[in-house]
Amino acid sequence: PQNVAAIAAVLEKEGFDVDIYAQDINHYPNDHLRQYLDENHFDVLGLGVIAGYYQYTKLLELSAAINASKDRPYYVLGGHGPTPDPEYFLKKTGADAVVMGEGEVTIIELLKAVAEKRSLKDVKGLAYLDGGKIQITPARPQIDDLETLPWPAYHKFDIGHYRLTRLPRMAKTDLCLPVLSARGCTFKCTFCYRMDKGYRERNLDSLIDEIRFLQLTYNVNYIMFSDELLMASVKRTENICRVIIKSGLKFNWWCQGRINYAKPDLLKLMAKAGCVFINYGIESMDDQVLKNMKKGLKSEWVEPAIEATAAAGISTGLNILFGNIGDTRETLQKGVDLIKKHGDASQLRTIRPVTPYPGTPLYDMAIEKGMLKDCRDFYENKHTNSDLISVNFTDLADDEYYDCLYDANNELIEDYYAKQKAVMLKQTRDLYHDRDATFLGFRQA
Repeated sequence: PQNVAAIAAVLEKEGFDVDIYAQDINHYPNDHLRQYLDENHFDVLGLGVIAGYYQYTKLLELSAAINASKDRPYYVLGGHGPTPDPEYFLKKTGADAVVMGEGEVTIIELLKAVAEKRSLKDVKGLAYLDGGKIQITPARPQIDDLETLPWPAYHKFDIGHYRLTRLPRMAKTDLCLPVLSARGCTFKCTFCYRMDKGYRERNLDSLIDEIRFLQLTYNVNYIMFSDELLMASVKRTENICRVIIKSGLKFNWWCQGRINYAKPDLLKLMAKAGCVFINYGIESMDDQVLKNMKKGLKSEWVEPAIEATAAAGISTGLNILFGNIGDTRETLQKGVDLIKKHGDASQLRTIRPVTPYPGTPLYDMAIEKGMLKDCRDFYENKHTNSDLISVNFTDLADDEYYDCLYDANNELIEDYYAKQKAVMLKQTRDLYHDRDATFLGFRQA
């Protein structure tokens, strides 16, 4: 949980005592949090939410536990989820304040104001209720120099657990952690909600120092670059690769890529630097649909880029969405055909409906056209599961929409397991015909 680790780091740097409540590791029931708060005094509790039906439901459950505690702390929310409509989230959860946008500076000012019992009106980037009425302070400027921030507070987390994250092209013995090399994205897709405008890069020497620290301290040998877009330009990607190679550090890595920049020479350099998997947000193989979503991509660029990636020895994640403006059964099939043709079965890929998360241009359009009423309508009525329709932007009836997704994903699932079967049969042939002594058994770990 990098966001929590980032906030914990700045709080510690400012002299605050910080504890992490790790429900995800221990599988505590929600009421355990109430008991924990009853037994341990905390002045402030912070909880970050990205978006989505699962996190929203979990947020409400945890909020109920927090509010039921006998020694309830001052309760702060943050993240992508509550930022677009803080009033709704404050009233729904009973939280005391919402940190809007980047939280590292705001949380420090907020906690100092709370501790000194000062008004919150001078804390930028904050939303709170005053007499039941929403108060939103001026937006806080983004942090331009990311080097002013400390590394995530790794020592506060059970890294032995988190480094067991499983990703494509990992050996069973690999240990992985996420690392952020930049914030933001250079593109403006209509379905994507981003708090950060523009693109801000970290100093690459500092980035290498952090990875070296993770290797020496936690034996990490696989890095998941969690940037919204690591391949933000050819130059940026080249610089990262050259710094990794120059450092002498040996590790494999995963990143979010961009078809526009996936050229053979760059991909070869990425492979040399340890890249084994690139997750491409393609979204559609229809040019009109791509134009409608402001993807900044042409379908004719896709297959050459995927083929060049494979030729460099790098596996690809091929993301396709369905249900954008202009989508039809025929546009969906183009995406299915792409995944079947180029998917290497390093992971199962299915296709989900596009979701107009609050804060996205797609959400604003749905509100404008009367397809959504508000944030409450989205979370309480429309967005009940990421694989189900929240808003239907196509000309298809809902039943036909679901039939399209059923047929498409049936086809993809059958293709994936056929490829997996072929891999296992080859392993069996190598085992018995070639006496492959490296074989580790048929049972799945």
